[in-house]
Amino acid sequence: MIEADLLIRGGLVYDGSGSAAVEAGIVIKDGKILSISPQYTGKNSDVSPREVLDAGGLTVTPGFIDVHSHSDFTLLADPQAAEGKLFQGVTTEVNGNCGMSGGPLYGPALERRESEFRELGIKPRWNTLSEFLGLIEATQPYMNFATLAGHGNIRGSVIGYADIPTPDEAAMARMLSLMRDAVTEGAIGLSSGLIYPPGVYSATEELCRLAEAGSQAARQGGKNFLYNTHMRSEGDRLIEALEEAVSIGRAAGALNVSHFKTSGPDNWPKLGKAIETLDNARASGLKTTADRYPYTAASTDLDIMLPNWAYEGGAAAELARLKDPSTAKRITEEVLAKKPRWHTAYVSSTPYEADRWMEGRNLEEIAARTGEAPVKTLFGIIIRSEARAGGIFHGMSEENLERIYGLPWVMVGSDSSARAFAGTTAVGKPHPRAFGTFPRFIKRYTIEKRIITLAEAVRRTTSLAANVFGLEGRGLLKPGHSADIAVFASNGRFFDNATFEDPYRKADGLVHLVINGKTVIRDGALTRQRCGKVLRNGRG
Repeated sequence: MIEADLLIRGGLVYDGSGSAAVEAGIVIKDGKILSISPQYTGKNSDVSPREVLDAGGLTVTPGFIDVHSHSDFTLLADPQAAEGKLFQGVTTEVNGNCGMSGGPLYGPALERRESEFRELGIKPRWNTLSEFLGLIEATQPYMNFATLAGHGNIRGSVIGYADIPTPDEAAMARMLSLMRDAVTEGAIGLSSGLIYPPGVYSATEELCRLAEAGSQAARQGGKNFLYNTHMRSEGDRLIEALEEAVSIGRAAGALNVSHFKTSGPDNWPKLGKAIETLDNARASGLKTTADRYPYTAASTDLDIMLPNWAYEGGAAAELARLKDPSTAKRITEEVLAKKPRWHTAYVSSTPYEADRWMEGRNLEEIAARTGEAPVKTLFGIIIRSEARAGGIFHGMSEENLERIYGLPWVMVGSDSSARAFAGTTAVGKPHPRAFGTFPRFIKRYTIEKRIITLAEAVRRTTSLAANVFGLEGRGLLKPGHSADIAVFASNGRFFDNATFEDPYRKADGLVHLVINGKTVIRDGALTRQRCGKVLRNGRG
């Protein structure tokens, strides 16, 4: 008789490799998969488990890996924030994206985070990535937590938020040291956010040097490393930005393009050239992948609509420029020159209480109600929120999204922080991707649109993600691997409910969720077992 901690009995098992499903049961002991076999589908077997989860008539897969998450601080503020992702079947998140990570945080970079920390009620302060990961570990997280090192953190810690394209050698040496330290402390790669300060002020050479230093440090420790980028442009200069990303990826040894898209109708026809650029990089031997969320609206800070120079020096300097009549006039001219589509730009959140009615409304509608010009409305919201307002921007093509998901090297990332359905993190009207990404991807693109098979969809969200980000022993259902397992309803009954109007809605159809061998969701309800691990350098 086999002694086991858990038996998942029956179910249609997709192992994550892309292979067809088989009906089988899974035996788990000490957090690992012990055995997978058809003989464990019935009640009579040679296994004596402490716990049994019935998966008969259900789909069983590796737990999903959210390769593009921003949960660095929401999970630290409230571990319960994980529930929005857990009910999607997510067992592991890759954080530290878009140049913004939990560490390193020194000087100006730490100061820039203070308002966010206060809003979230985060009391401890830290400097190193190692200290941050220790704090995450101390919360006893629900999900596994891996992280990249943010270029914005590194540059912000050394140079601040000034428009200095070329750091002097002393500053560059300090940045390189922080990069190497981050890898030693657990980072799985370098991320950049080249539309945000301070990344927007950096040159390609700086990023190449940091990528090369990180890659060398990783190789010395036998670790994986990649360059993961929110590029300099996803619209008008998309192809040029991709070419830059490839050059930096070569220095790192691997490239992943974050939320691969073509923004704005004028740029939708560029997708073919964009795919060709990345296919050429792959053909030349560079490990090249991308991720994408299954929606045609983006979400980021509302002040992204301002010109880059308006951010220089940090939030206080930005606000001073918007309040100065002559500078505000110049900013207005540059914003209007881009011919903004006000009806597609929505306010998703603001900490300014009197403006909360604007959440979920677009700038055209808000301006009509206030009697102001939309650009003046935009400036007012940014000023009153102290540059902390969030936005949602509709401007992508569904047809292009379907084509992107047809590419075998594209993974799935929510581009969202983990949020709870109530409490500290349940503020504003965030993008529904925080609550619906993975069930939406599964149902919409495998069942409704038939872009890819379910087996392939599972591969993209599990083993491919684990391989790209170097998450050892995860992403596959096989003996010896960590027991991260999602069990959900078949035949389209696993689906998202979150909408832009009402985002805080739990996905339907997730029946059981196992993380590191422990049952986190049983029969559709949280068990409150918090058994996630911090995956330093992808290991844990």
